[in-house]
Formats: sequence, structure tokens, C-alpha cells
Amino acid sequence: MARQVAGPRAAGTRRAACGRASCPPGTPAEVLRAFLKLGLTSFGGPVAHLGYFRSEFVEQRKWLDDRSYSDLVALCQFLPGPASSQVGMALGLGRAGWLGALAAWVGFTLPSAVALILFAIGVANSPELAESGVVHGLKLMAVAVVAQAVWGMAKSLCPDRLRGGIATGAALLALTLHSSLGQIGAMVLGGLAGWWALSQPHLPAAAHREYGVGKPLGTALIVSFGALLAVAIILPAMTDSLPLSAASAFYKAGSLVFGGGHVVLPLLQASVVPPGWVSNDTFLAGYGAAQAVPGPLFTFAAFLGSALPSPLGGWEGGMILLAAIFLPSFLLVIGALPHWETLRRRDSAQRAMAGINAAVVGILGAALYDPVWTSAVHSRADFALALTAYGLLVFGKMPPMIVVVLTAVGGWLLGT
Repeated sequence: MARQVAGPRAAGTRRAACGRASCPPGTPAEVLRAFLKLGLTSFGGPVAHLGYFRSEFVEQRKWLDDRSYSDLVALCQFLPGPASSQVGMALGLGRAGWLGALAAWVGFTLPSAVALILFAIGVANSPELAESGVVHGLKLMAVAVVAQAVWGMAKSLCPDRLRGGIATGAALLALTLHSSLGQIGAMVLGGLAGWWALSQPHLPAAAHREYGVGKPLGTALIVSFGALLAVAIILPAMTDSLPLSAASAFYKAGSLVFGGGHVVLPLLQASVVPPGWVSNDTFLAGYGAAQAVPGPLFTFAAFLGSALPSPLGGWEGGMILLAAIFLPSFLLVIGALPHWETLRRRDSAQRAMAGINAAVVGILGAALYDPVWTSAVHSRADFALALTAYGLLVFGKMPPMIVVVLTAVGGWLLGT
């Protein structure tokens, strides 16, 4: 009886402690198993992923409490990069240290990366598949998915005239300067406009869970992130090496994505299509296929790496560029954890982030038109299929994987 009485009390003590300090340590193998299950079953995009994480790690496994989890989500939404993957890395770090962070990323990312690499190899080895109605259907699915993302993000990130104006200006700039320079410039100008003109509520102080990373190490990681970003921006102009240029482009994309995984689409398209590394049709087919797999949308990088010409391509290219696009997330989230309390309470940082997020909506809206719409919609039947997919996603609340299958079948019927 004593053990039965003490058990709940001890569990309550552990749950309370999780909000203020590290939970009892686990193992990397435990973390890998937990995240591999989620990597195989987490459909629905970043918001759904965060819901799966809360159910698994707050309610069931009790690795941390609700307040600590909400605080971690807020940090990862503030940073550039894939928020759900960054939350996973931090959860693994808190549970089993550095190897735990790596295990969390591997478990959550590997299933979808493997599926997309196999699809890329199939497209590369089968010209008939690349030109089939099924692939055209996947391109039309991309139209629906990006339209859904633009609409949802506009409602939440552009709630007033000023942010709507920032989004409109960003779209115009991205369409005028059709390159990564235009997209980065739009985010910089959006951040400056937000910092200068927006008002955001002041955030109160909050207690934070410890992750075993001190401020000196956190600072070193953030400096490393910035140094690698500078190299990624400068290096392509200094070398003709495809692996170095591609790794630089994907690191840069992973460093500058604010507002969700869909925003990586225009940055990657501007990096791989104009140089001729990947055709626009293959790019959009891979993006459509990425909607059918669980896990983070950033695994689209594995598809592109596998589809690139030699000396990349295949499994090696897919894994290299997958690592390149996720490396900024590792450096940023672990580096920012010990600095989060100071950062989150700076009103100027909050205003700038609100402006950047509004600009992101405009950039994604520009990408919806070119290249997504212009490359996929060529007839009334194409528009009807894309519109049907959009309605099933937005109004029918149908799981994306099912819509992908239906759209691929519809593309096949249109092509026959």
C-alpha cells in the first residue's frame, strides 16, 4: 500500500519539477522510439504536429508540463525554421542531452525523407512517370496546398491594414525581383516596417525549464549560425562546385524561413530551378508528393537533393541537402534556449517579427502565382481539379494524404 500511495505523490513531484528543471533523464534510444512513432504517423502539417507532441510528451509521457511546453512552442515560432522540428529537437535535448536532440530529429524526419528520396529516384529513372497525369495531379495539389497556406496565414498574421500593406508590398517586390534577393529583401523591409510602425503587447516575465545549455554555449551556437549564413551567402559566387553551391542554398533557405514550412517553397524554387538543377515540373511534383507523407515539410529537401544532377542526386544528395536545410534549426533553437527570456520581452523584437511574418504572407502569395499556378494550371479542367482539392482541404477538412491520392487520380484521368 505504501508504494501505491507514494507513487502518485512521486509522479506529482516529478510533474511539478518538469516545469522548473530538467525531468529525470532518459536515453537517446527512448527518444528515438518515441519520435519514430510520430514520424510515421504525424500527418497534417506543423500545427497538427505540435498537437501530437503535446499529447505524447505532456499528457502521456509527462516529460514536461503544459506551461513549459507552451513556452517552448513560443520560442520556436519566434525563430526562423520549421517550428515543429525545432520543438522536437528541444524536447529530445531536455530528455537525453545532445544525442537525444539528434535522435528526436532522426526519428521524426527519416520516414518522410526516405519516402521522398524513393519518389525522386523513381521520377529520375522513369521519364514516363515525370510526364504522367499522376505527376500533373500532384502539381495541382501543390496549388491547393499553397493557397490554403496563404489564406490561413493571412488571417492570423495580417489582422490589420498595416500588416496587410506589408504583405502586399512584399508580394510586389518578390514578383518584381524574381530571385532569393527579392524574397530576402522583402523580409528585411517587412521587419523594419514592423519595428518602426507596429505596436505589440508587452510580454510578462515567465519561469523557464532548464535544458542544460549555458549562455556562453548558446551564444557560441548563435554566432556559428550567423557565420555559416554569411558563408552560405558569399560562397556560391566564389565556386562552381554544385555540392557546395547547393548546400549553401539549402542552408540559407533553412535560415530564412519564417511563418511555417510552406514558406520554404519560394526560397528553394529560386535556388534550384533558375540554375537548371531541377526542372520546375519536377520541383512542383515533389512538393505535391511531400503533402502525402507524415513528418516535417522540410524533408522536401531530400527529394530535391535526390533529383539534382551528378555529383549529387540519389541517396547521398538527398541526405546531404536534408542535413544542410536542418542545420540552422539545430544551431538556432539550442543556442536561443538560454537567452529566450531576455529575447522574448524585447518589444522591438516582437514588432520586427510581426512585420517579417506579414512579409512572409506576401512572399508566399507571390509564389502561389509564379511558379505554382503558372506551371500547373493550363486549362479549365486543371483549375477545377485544383479548386476541388482546395475545397476538400479547407472546407471538407479532409486529411491531406487522402486529397493527394484523389488529386493524383484526377490528374491521371485528365491525362488519359
